[in-house]
Amino acid sequence: MHHRAPAPSRRTLLTVTAAAAAAAVTGVGTPAHAEKDRHADRKLRRIIDRMSLEEKVGQLFVMRVYGHSATAPDQADIEANLQEIGVRTAAELVERYHVGGVIYFTWAHNTRDPQQIAALSNGIQQAALAQPTPIPALISTDQEHGIVCRVGEPATLVPGAMALGAGGSHADARRAAQIAGEELAAVGIRQNYAPVADVNVNPANPVIGVRSFGSDPAAVAGLVAAQVKGYQRAGVAATSKHFPGHGDTAVDSHHGLPTITHTRAEWSELDAPPFRSAVAAGIDSIMTAHIVVPALDPSEDPATLSRPILTGILREELGYDGVVVTDALGMEGVRTKYGDERVPVLALKAGVDQLLNPPKLDVAWNAVLKAVRSGELTEDRLDESILRILRLKAKLGLFRNAYVTRAGVERKVGTAAHLAQADRIAEATTTLLLNEGGFLPLSPARHGSVLVVGADPASPSGTTGPPTTTLATALTELGFTATALSTGITPTAARIEEAVAAAAGKDVVVVGTYNVTATSPQRTLVARLVATGVPVVTLAIRNPYDIARIGGQRATLATYSWTDVELRAAVRVLAGRARPRGRLPVPVQHADDPAKVLYPVGHGLSYR
Repeated sequence: MHHRAPAPSRRTLLTVTAAAAAAAVTGVGTPAHAEKDRHADRKLRRIIDRMSLEEKVGQLFVMRVYGHSATAPDQADIEANLQEIGVRTAAELVERYHVGGVIYFTWAHNTRDPQQIAALSNGIQQAALAQPTPIPALISTDQEHGIVCRVGEPATLVPGAMALGAGGSHADARRAAQIAGEELAAVGIRQNYAPVADVNVNPANPVIGVRSFGSDPAAVAGLVAAQVKGYQRAGVAATSKHFPGHGDTAVDSHHGLPTITHTRAEWSELDAPPFRSAVAAGIDSIMTAHIVVPALDPSEDPATLSRPILTGILREELGYDGVVVTDALGMEGVRTKYGDERVPVLALKAGVDQLLNPPKLDVAWNAVLKAVRSGELTEDRLDESILRILRLKAKLGLFRNAYVTRAGVERKVGTAAHLAQADRIAEATTTLLLNEGGFLPLSPARHGSVLVVGADPASPSGTTGPPTTTLATALTELGFTATALSTGITPTAARIEEAVAAAAGKDVVVVGTYNVTATSPQRTLVARLVATGVPVVTLAIRNPYDIARIGGQRATLATYSWTDVELRAAVRVLAGRARPRGRLPVPVQHADDPAKVLYPVGHGLSYR
């Protein structure tokens, strides 16, 4: 039976130095540094020794919770928490399960505005530090930027990964991550599940795509390292994902279990370089993928549950001793082969440290507790992971001060300097793929009347405007007379007719396209607009592959996302207020013959 030792004093907790703990993660340095490492670890181990078994199990979990407040969420969020987790609030979640971390989502109503987020973070930390063994929480989110954002305006939104890949600047990638990191840290989010280290070599990839920096492993590796340094310079733990590489799949691991058919040699050449680069850059955490890679583990267990992959390759071959976090355990990719009660136990046996967002926390938490009590997992194995987690919390300074302030939010979030830098970075990513006869740039004198039509997908952050409206507003601000008409991702025949009628008398039509397929009615929309004789310009607002399936337009640009910062930059390029400087970070193949390349990596036009 486990006996609780006396709880550590607050002095013991607060004297764990961030500098020593940071050095402990790397395991390298001078003899003096090594002694600091050992000293820091001894203090952390004393904290671990005082934890109950239940507290140890809880420290491994990072869990979602509904609500904008840690203690007083809206009634609908209380009901959702009771139904899914069996608690009413975030504070009760921490009290009952002793969770080591909490993940924020827009859909869970955690991220309404910066001051609210900061207050929520402080409420969670207050609950964590009120536990019998007071240990600060590690609060996380998926703030990749581009098409995956949880914290929206007025926070600064910077270009996403593939846009930065098009820009090609390590300095811009690092600065974008530092801006994002400073703003996350200001609201109490200290672990970010970015950057994506997957190499997107499959245009049909339904889950990665523009979340990747590109298709060239060396280019992706350099940008990953730059972003790791930017985030961690800002005091936020970066998380490269999804190990061992999710770039070459046509299956979304949220809904199925993908298989990567790369040989071991292909994996080493295509998938491994960005992760090696992240480790060399001192990455704080790495996220696993719910994918099968038979060449790396013939058992065909998903990588999240594979000891040969997580311990044999990541720990032993790549030499990584930081925190390993699973991708969300509610995804089908990890639930296909084993039940929810086995998944967390198998993940820990494979070498995982943090168990992210299981579908039923009580099932997962009790399964780990039972596995320790039965001897399937040892308490020493839990202590090994908890030590890594506490090292990271100490490195981030959470033991010294877990709280954030209103003044800090005002000083860091959405500042004029950050917004201006985001605009500058975005301008360097906009890619001009086609410009027949030098049609662009547009000018109010020659193209004053503009119709903007196209897809209006939901905002990645829940706060930015519909793309057609954003584009039309930005054009109007530059002296054009622009009107917006949303035609949707799958425009109906009636909507297409409405767009054709609206094009009459216009000087140019701008069409925002979104993941155009062989059967997409977006192709019909563009063709009908071209047939009017009014010049058509298309903007690929997500995947740059759209141009392979549409024709007749006078010009095409790729923005790689539909957030305001990227769309406004594209308008400045359209209007000649900025020069297009982006270069394709992925090849665009012919639609009818994928073996042939229509536009190669590096393609990008400029203005004369």
